[in-house]
Amino acid sequence: MNFVFDLDGTLCFQGLPLSHPITEALHSLEEAGHRVIFASARPIRDLLPVLSETFHHHLLIGGNGSLVSRRGEIVYSTPFSPSDVIYMQKLIQQMGATYLVDGLWNYSYTGTASHPILKNLDPLQSAQNVSLAEHDAIIKVLILSASSMADFSEALREIDVVSHSHGEEQVLDISPKGIHKRHALHIMGITTEGYVAFGNDANDIEMFKGAIHSVMIGSHAGLAAYADEQIPLNGLYEEQLVAKLRELSLRFSAKNGLPT
Repeated sequence: MNFVFDLDGTLCFQGLPLSHPITEALHSLEEAGHRVIFASARPIRDLLPVLSETFHHHLLIGGNGSLVSRRGEIVYSTPFSPSDVIYMQKLIQQMGATYLVDGLWNYSYTGTASHPILKNLDPLQSAQNVSLAEHDAIIKVLILSASSMADFSEALREIDVVSHSHGEEQVLDISPKGIHKRHALHIMGITTEGYVAFGNDANDIEMFKGAIHSVMIGSHAGLAAYADEQIPLNGLYEEQLVAKLRELSLRFSAKNGLPT
């Protein structure tokens, strides 16, 4: 069976790498014959620092589905159209917005030096902070501040993009329309094979919709409607997650993907 995992708020927290117990539980899944896949809002560049090197050549989905890496190389990308980029640039200027924009590997950042997003931004220092004009393609836009985040979000209705508001971080996460984690899984043939999904936020909804079984970490009202079960974020979170992985590993046959 394919097991697909979101990262931040699901397997790791506060920008820290996956813990040893969770990493070992994922290795145990693989030893049982299952396939481990990661699907995150992070670009591929920023997935690597939180994962053990043993996972770096796995199937990695970044940018909410706009980037896919396999065997250490980006094999699929879907950028914004040039007209959508121009429109968002005008909005940024009109509303005095600050942002983190991701290209295929490099990025553009105009936020403050103290913004919490920096703790997850290119910790391996493998990319460069470049101007918007220097990107060959733009695959993700994160609006960090604006004169009115609500007005910015409303104005995005005029173009073919999808946006998610992350309340805790108070940011607006924008991807090309039709691009989400389930789309990338479909492109790579995973939806046909079937998969079990773990996630925690609005950008996991489409992934949960296509899953054979889905597990929500913590609590999210929008995602809960599509979750088969929940693991609360309490002091026993890691123990419960490891136990759930062991349970689901036994429940789903690695041979044919069906419940045993």
